[in-house]
Amino acid sequence: MFYTYILKSKKDGKLYTGYTSNLRKRFKDHNDGKSTYTKGKGPYELIYYEACLAEEDAKSRELYLKAGRGKRFIKSRLKCFFLKNLSRTK
Repeated sequence: MFYTYILKSKKDGKLYTGYTSNLRKRFKDHNDGKSTYTKGKGPYELIYYEACLAEEDAKSRELYLKAGRGKRFIKSRLKCFFLKNLSRTK
């Protein structure tokens, strides 16, 4: 299986989208500062993931979720999550 995932930084609230064949290991790598793009911005929480049988599908989905329409999809898909977290900051 291949996974497309979204992490949320507990430090600055920013989202990071990626894909991997080992979601648990990759999530640990992000939190341990072993990822170039997310180093120093953790800790992270895993807020969303999808599973695919083919690597190309997961990679394609990652690119889609990073684009404008994909970001709108995630905001709509996780509307309750974002509203709940928004109310915590007030």
